[in-house]
Parts: sequence; structure tokens; C-alpha cells
Amino acid sequence: MVVEGELIRVYVRAVPADGEANQAVEKVLAKSLKVPKSAVEIVKGLSSREKTVSITGLTAEECIVRLQTKA
Repeated sequence: MVVEGELIRVYVRAVPADGEANQAVEKVLAKSLKVPKSAVEIVKGLSSREKTVSITGLTAEECIVRLQTKA
């Protein structure tokens, strides 16, 4: 995972079929942000490489800080 300003690049090995890659992205983000998987939702870009994700309970700034601290 790479944090570039407000852009977060998440790399997963799951294949982009049957939603496997999307589930992997949600799982990686939940673990990295220390939130339940149910708090992570892809709201735009389900069939695209670029996605917009909503994290329930955290602001965008809090997400960036947590991810930068982890890196």
C-alpha cells in the first residue's frame, strides 16, 4: 500500500473476477485502518481499477494519518 497525499494505492493479488479483488481491497483497508470490514465500502468503481471508498467512523484525514503511521 502506498499513500500519496489523499490518494491511496492498494495492491492485491486477487483476480478481478466475481468481486474477489474488491473484497481483497476492502479487507486490506479494514486491517490497515483497524476498523471492522463492515466499515469499509467501495462506493464507486466496482469494475474499475480506480475506486472511491467510504470508511464508516473515520474522516478522510484520520484514514490518511493511520495509513501514513502504518507505512
